[in-house]
Amino acid sequence: MRLILLMFGLLGPLFATVVAAQDFEASIYGGWQTAPHSNVSGQHPNIGAFDAAVGWAGKSFAAPPYYGVRGTWWRGGDRGVAIELTHAKVYAKDADRTALGFDRLEFTDGHNIITVNYMQRWPDQWSGRLAAYTPYAGAGLGIALPHVDAQPNGGARTFGYQLTGPSMRLLAGMSRPIGDNLSAFAEYQFTFSMNEAELDGGGDLSTNIITNALNVGLSYRF
Repeated sequence: MRLILLMFGLLGPLFATVVAAQDFEASIYGGWQTAPHSNVSGQHPNIGAFDAAVGWAGKSFAAPPYYGVRGTWWRGGDRGVAIELTHAKVYAKDADRTALGFDRLEFTDGHNIITVNYMQRWPDQWSGRLAAYTPYAGAGLGIALPHVDAQPNGGARTFGYQLTGPSMRLLAGMSRPIGDNLSAFAEYQFTFSMNEAELDGGGDLSTNIITNALNVGLSYRF
């Protein structure tokens, strides 16, 4: 409940910005996403307490693929507010998952990160061939809403979406117009989330997930 209230608090300034917005930009992207190892802890009746480091694989191009969508309301030309959803994925590596006592352990449909971002862009930074390129950056706060797919050895399978905790996002990239209202972009993106999931059959699981991604995408300006 506190997370939901936090999101409403974050969305309030967004709606105020929308009223004053000068233009809206819708973006979609895909790319290559990875995740470093993190500690996974908790307890379950079948395996007792567990606490160990787990390596994660992203498998960005395996179904369902990694992707993201972002809507940005620009005001004053160079500052904006965005709502962004990233459909990231993390699979526990087999050896680490087995050692932890799990038959399945993944957030793959996906490890959904939803944030409200502050955005900044810097047009007209260069001349010549680089004049068309616009650098931009953003930072956001929000929630993690992963699809939890976990099964302790001999236990029930947990399979469904859960609101697991807060999240944050940092991004930086470069865009270039390729039409009157269309532009292409490439960016680096970092996300961090704190996740506490409930396991079917009793028990729980906690882990902090970091993702790093190189994205390419298209934006349409309305």
